Amino acid sequence: MSSYRFCRSDDIALLVGALNRCWVPDFPDAPAMTPAAFKRSIRDLQVWCSSCMVAFSGPDPIGVLIGAKRPSGTLVHRIAVHPDHRRQGHGRHLLTSLGSKLAILGPPRIVAEVPETLAPACGLFSAIGYVQEAILTDYVLREENEGRERAGGSGGAKPPGLDNGRFVIPVTVDDLVANGLLGEDHPPTCWERSVETLTARKDDIEGFAVATDERIEAYVLFRKCGAGVEGNGEASPSAPTVEIVSLRTFIEDGGTGVKQLLSRLRGQGIRAFRFPKLHPTEVSKACLEVLGFRPAGGHLLYAARARSE
Repeated sequence: MSSYRFCRSDDIALLVGALNRCWVPDFPDAPAMTPAAFKRSIRDLQVWCSSCMVAFSGPDPIGVLIGAKRPSGTLVHRIAVHPDHRRQGHGRHLLTSLGSKLAILGPPRIVAEVPETLAPACGLFSAIGYVQEAILTDYVLREENEGRERAGGSGGAKPPGLDNGRFVIPVTVDDLVANGLLGEDHPPTCWERSVETLTARKDDIEGFAVATDERIEAYVLFRKCGAGVEGNGEASPSAPTVEIVSLRTFIEDGGTGVKQLLSRLRGQGIRAFRFPKLHPTEVSKACLEVLGFRPAGGHLLYAARARSE
């Protein structure tokens, strides 16, 4: 006999165990979930235990849904069913139960960012009425592009093209907030790189900006990750890498400013760049190609409006 229930704030151990039992089998290279990591997702992503569910067969968790909630909507951050209990309707029940609850309590918008390689999960969301809104593309900067990019400037010397009182300066999330650059006009992003997440993770995020005495003209925010990315997209333990969490330019300069920001990072020994889950309106594909980025997989953004079943 199967049973289901929404969780409480004291159910973190249960949710961690359910994720490790149901989610990890599909992602064997991912680290196991821990209570500390789960608590961090509460802080960074606004995961709400009351928006999380566990399915049981007797005392054993056989399915789990992790929901994160903000005023703008709810994210189905994780949904998984144990391999021995799939194709029995558990995933559908978890999603429809969450939809029924949000139809009463709100917010009404529900989204999910599903890896495009997980065809069964994509099929599940489509089958219960979720609509694909966009493709969120992962990009990497290939190793073989380093020489070309370095020809445009060096992090150790004054970058060419930055004249007329333009400088590359360190910048923080708080600096961008103070300058009104992380406000309502921020372009659509994935949940993990939204303004709310950047603000929650600001102590882990570094940045550089092209600035004049009057304004910031371009900026890059990033997190150092350790291992790099080879030209074929595979991890390279020997190559330092960063994850770009936000990249914007506010002037038409042919990408010169952004190139100088990446050159400054190379001057710190960075040899690879990841830019995950880009919304198509966030940075133009043409700009990314000029910078040397290439696509390396992606996620499908699904959305629905909560309704009672």
